Amino acid sequence: MRNYFKTIIYLIVFASSFAANANDYDDFFRAARADNASGMKSLLAKGFDPNTRDDKGQTALLIAMREPSPKVIEMLIAFPKTNVEARNSKDESPLMLAAIKGQQELVTKLIARDADINKPGWTPLHYAATSGQVAIMKQLLDKDAFINAQSPNGTTPLMMAAMYGSAAAVQLLLEEGADVAMKNEQGMTAADFAERGKRPDAIALLKAAAQPQQPKRPADGKW
Repeated sequence: MRNYFKTIIYLIVFASSFAANANDYDDFFRAARADNASGMKSLLAKGFDPNTRDDKGQTALLIAMREPSPKVIEMLIAFPKTNVEARNSKDESPLMLAAIKGQQELVTKLIARDADINKPGWTPLHYAATSGQVAIMKQLLDKDAFINAQSPNGTTPLMMAAMYGSAAAVQLLLEEGADVAMKNEQGMTAADFAERGKRPDAIALLKAAAQPQQPKRPADGKW
């Protein structure tokens, strides 16, 4: 009989613990979506794992960046146990999402947390170049981002800037030494991307960069 009661008590405690954990799980992702920083702080203080994923495989940081939930984003980036490199199903990192949205303050904080600037495949520089975020591009390049990084299909940041970004983004990459002759798996160069995107400004910059540099005549006119 004693063992019977022990078993019943154990089951009650287990059921209560399971229900509490389930509630914490729901509350955690609800806080991320609602930008409830105090609720998030309370759960983290209780020991809830900040890297838990929801039923769609998303972490709270990724969810907060999608909403956006700025107070929760700040809290999660600052929390030491948060894995700022946890990626979504498209292999996008928080740094990539901040880069394409032009969120330079978040980019700075993520880099300070050792976010991967040169992750394999699509990179933060690709994403910044795609939306013409010149200041963030400079920041990434100053942190040794690979200027000719290739995506899984061989696309470079220059190609993305040429088709989707801005003339200033193309100019920056050219000034920093991006290779205009590189081709992706379809054999397309950055100039081809600019043509496809109907970007006359980018086409002109890329054509000029592809021209061989003529030696300058000395001041006295003699060679």
